[in-house]
Amino acid sequence: MTLNQAFFADWTPRALALLRLVTAFLFLQHGTAKLLHIPHVAMFDTLPMLSLIGFAGLLEVVGGILLLLGLFTRPTAFLLSGEMAVAYFMAHASQGYLLSPMLNQGESAVLFCFIFLLLSVAGAGAWSLDAKRQRSASA
Repeated sequence: MTLNQAFFADWTPRALALLRLVTAFLFLQHGTAKLLHIPHVAMFDTLPMLSLIGFAGLLEVVGGILLLLGLFTRPTAFLLSGEMAVAYFMAHASQGYLLSPMLNQGESAVLFCFIFLLLSVAGAGAWSLDAKRQRSASA
């Protein structure tokens, strides 16, 4: 069975939506761990809310929810991509091994950064409030 362009045209928005949903769910957990201690991560037990990491947690919770809903996906993803770039260079690359995220524990920050950059350009995909709003506006 050969796959034709129609298959890819039909499934690309769905695959993009799945990538957005899974990424947002995983990202949201970083924020809830920082702010709500769910899931519990011991290093966040004494996190001051009015700190850079506390602000990052707020961005992660609000941004994660917006991305889960697929609402304002492009600007939200662009902002979160920047947050992850800053997180990588401040928290991970500063430990050394700038070009080896595996050695400085920065792999997730790099992946989040580039997935969010993709979403900021490609949009939310299918199954999103952005897509629903676009269909309503064009009708």
